[in-house]
Amino acid sequence: MMPSAEIRARRRVRQLRGLYMHIAVYVVVIAGIALINWATMPGNWWVVWPAIGWGIGLAVHVVSVVFEEGFLGPEWEERKTRELLERGER
Repeated sequence: MMPSAEIRARRRVRQLRGLYMHIAVYVVVIAGIALINWATMPGNWWVVWPAIGWGIGLAVHVVSVVFEEGFLGPEWEERKTRELLERGER
């Protein structure tokens, strides 16, 4: 049984809130690290390495939230299930 529209909407809002918080924390922390880097070692910008590493994780989070509904998400599963049942496959 598919969850109600309200349950799906609440779940989506929680996912988006988590993503927005992740982005905000990333920006604040990387900015703070960049300031520390600038103050202590202005000629050696090592801050790019944590920014890239965490940025990859953030990008994965973005993709998981943005494409969760469309690409291989619950709606795709439902369509594919109906398609296979119509063909008589299980």
